[in-house]
Amino acid sequence: MYFRFYATGAFFWKDRNIKTISKKEIINTGNGGKMVVDLKESRDKIDKIDRQIAELFEERMKVATDVAAYKRSTGKKVYDPVREEEKLKTLRGLSDNEFNKTGIEDLFRQIMSISRKYQYQVLGTENELKQIFRQVNSFNTDSDTRVVCFGEHGAYTEQAMEEVFGKDITAINKNTFKEVMETVANGEAKFGVLPIENTSTGGIADIYDLLLDYDITIVAEHVIKVEQALVGVPGTKLEDIKTVYSHPQGLMQCSKFFENHPQISTKTYSSTSAAAKKVAEDADKSQAAISSTRAAGIFGLDIIKEQVNHESMNYTRFIIISNQKIFLPDAGKISLSFEIKHQAGALYNMLSNFYYNGLNLTKIESRPIENRNWEYRFFVDIEGNLNQPEVGNALASISEFANKLVVLGNVSTIN
Repeated sequence: MYFRFYATGAFFWKDRNIKTISKKEIINTGNGGKMVVDLKESRDKIDKIDRQIAELFEERMKVATDVAAYKRSTGKKVYDPVREEEKLKTLRGLSDNEFNKTGIEDLFRQIMSISRKYQYQVLGTENELKQIFRQVNSFNTDSDTRVVCFGEHGAYTEQAMEEVFGKDITAINKNTFKEVMETVANGEAKFGVLPIENTSTGGIADIYDLLLDYDITIVAEHVIKVEQALVGVPGTKLEDIKTVYSHPQGLMQCSKFFENHPQISTKTYSSTSAAAKKVAEDADKSQAAISSTRAAGIFGLDIIKEQVNHESMNYTRFIIISNQKIFLPDAGKISLSFEIKHQAGALYNMLSNFYYNGLNLTKIESRPIENRNWEYRFFVDIEGNLNQPEVGNALASISEFANKLVVLGNVSTIN
């Protein structure tokens, strides 16, 4: 049987006989055509069914209120994975069609997930994080306050530190991210400053991996514009240079420059400022560094070429860390880390908690979990303050579902 459809009707050809069926749909059943009700009638039926589903959903959510009240009175947890899996198994058995079995399971997983989120809102939460984190009015720094930053003198991190805390502090410079973390964690410094993200090259993986290795808190962030320069010993010309040293981020931000100068090789170094110091100490015109002009001035180097980075709008975000669980009143971002089950929909179920509580997700970064193939740890930033009840509701829901949840800090943006 052959079909041809027009806007005004449907025609089919069979044994060279032509018939016209106006405004009808035809199903090819394999043993002849069968007419069914028109599209409008079918849609009317679907609309009626959908209204019934919506009414039943609202009725189910009212019952969920009673469940929430019972759980409040008994101290029972909202999330009961054994009960949910048993119920899903029973619901799958209501259909004989394998496709519908899967659809029913997916549908009720969503309904139960929504019900849990609703129960948290009805119950409210005792925000345990407010007992762990303490709000302070300021960081209260003075000349005796020790603040550690990454890199030698002249580093962009040092610039960020001075813009946040001023110069009336006791500054410490460390040449690795790990040393900065350790210095803060062991109490040698009250605060630390580290780069975490660049607009040209993305997140700095090493920082994310280290954040969970130490008992530290992100208390603030600061953004500065980064203008990388090619610097060398006095009198050095571009054609003299054979090797350029810098931190991997610095080299990546200037990758197009090196593509245009293939005769120059690159070597990674601990930081941009340390690379500038090395070039100054070696006093070799065949060497140069990618660093700030500030570092060039500190180490007596010439600026061979300014703004070598290929992105003119090149910004780096720095985090301020502390070994105290504190946050400022204007903190407007919460940084989290969590792990999830290796199953379909797990990430969606986690992130939907923010949506149902009206919280805006501003960043998500994934990192592979060591010795667990194809499993990932997620780092997430959301807008919010620990004093907000919706934040407590979202985190309470996540904490029951996640394999591991760590609140890295309630972060203030310092301009």
